[in-house]
Amino acid sequence: MKKTRGPLLLLLAAMVWGLAFVAQSSAADSVGAFTFNAVRCLLASAFLLAVIGVRGLLRRRAGEAGPAAERAGTVRGGAICGALLFLAVNFQQFGIAAYPPEAAASGRSGFLTATYVVMVALAAWFFGKKPRPAVLLAAAGCLAGMYLLCLSGGLSGVYLGDGLVLACAVCFTAYILAVDRFAGLDSLRVSCVQFFVCGALSLAAMLIFEKPSVRGILSAWLPIVYAGVFSGGVGYTLQMVGQKDSEPAVASIIMSLESVFAALAGWAILGERLSGTELAGCGLVFLSVILAQSPEFSRARETK
Repeated sequence: MKKTRGPLLLLLAAMVWGLAFVAQSSAADSVGAFTFNAVRCLLASAFLLAVIGVRGLLRRRAGEAGPAAERAGTVRGGAICGALLFLAVNFQQFGIAAYPPEAAASGRSGFLTATYVVMVALAAWFFGKKPRPAVLLAAAGCLAGMYLLCLSGGLSGVYLGDGLVLACAVCFTAYILAVDRFAGLDSLRVSCVQFFVCGALSLAAMLIFEKPSVRGILSAWLPIVYAGVFSGGVGYTLQMVGQKDSEPAVASIIMSLESVFAALAGWAILGERLSGTELAGCGLVFLSVILAQSPEFSRARETK
């Protein structure tokens, strides 16, 4: 069961994140990047704190002591993950905002963010977790599929936004590796701490660089709630639990499906059209995910 639980949870996380693109785009019209990330991350932390409280109450009623929490490790792991998440989400948001109107910002940023698939595989290799050939091939196929999906019209020129989004991809690479490093800790507690840290850092940046208004936040309450509770509290916690049973390189490939789900959600919910090239890109990413989970790769992992 553990062999399938991790990939399934990561797949669910990718679905939740894919739908969140609509929420993030809607909120961008009303609030700044730091304001959006501060409110949604603190909301996610509060949501997870409530879940932890309910879990503790149910355990006490059932007479279960529950696993002993490693407080120092939980705080340290959550703080590191939260700081990296703060850098990643804000680099991405500012990168998107930095593109000129003619740059096809959503496509370029989607593809450049997805380069973390290759970065994670190479970084894991550097740190002694050598990916199998199937995973390297899947990472290359995933990146090619993301190019077809996000940049079917081609890539022309270089913009400031490209550098900011690539910095986001580097931060997401470090974040995924950090989640793998702290996978043995209580996922709910680590996730709760990480969102508090990310929210607190975003709040400080918001007060320094932005002029938030209660009216603007209230006008974007629905996207903020979805991004905080579902994309944040649920999605990132699913990632932490799912990575307990998945290699970082494989996890990054599965999570890259968020862009595919975002495109499909736009087609199904918003009526956006997908070209044949974009559909081919979706199919190539799906095939890459299947390849990364192939029986040959699973057997290779078992014999390490």
